[in-house]
Amino acid sequence: MECCFTAIDFETAQGYQWSICQVGLIRVEKGIITREINLLVQPPDNYYWTKFIDIHGITPRHTANAPTFNKVWHIIEPYIKNQLVVAHNGLCFDFPVLRKTLEYYGMQAPDYTKHDTYRIFKQNLKSLCQYHNIPLNHHDALSDAKACAELYMMHLDGRY
Repeated sequence: MECCFTAIDFETAQGYQWSICQVGLIRVEKGIITREINLLVQPPDNYYWTKFIDIHGITPRHTANAPTFNKVWHIIEPYIKNQLVVAHNGLCFDFPVLRKTLEYYGMQAPDYTKHDTYRIFKQNLKSLCQYHNIPLNHHDALSDAKACAELYMMHLDGRY
């Protein structure tokens, strides 16, 4: 496998797409995970909706001292800009979340190639992970990104 790609997942604090509270990023080069990034991010005003806390378990206490997204963008941008980026349900969620968050902070969205493992497999992440025995702590951004990376490698290898 010669393909290099980045798998990414975001958790948000509320229904607004610019409210990232966790970033999970996996870099894969020639079929090997070469980088894992797991960042808690303080959403604007550190404000959360209870419904979202119930989904991912991240609370204002967890992100009270975390940097805002504009302070961590330089860490993840090299893995996104001009790269092939994969996310599960990314076309409906993760890619718009990134664009809206960058807009919120007045930052330019980079060019990158988007692939969506939901569109490839046509099943939700939890079901796919159960079926293919992929470890998953669902709604933990790093775990979701790692599962997405595993699924995309399966796709590239023709195992699905």
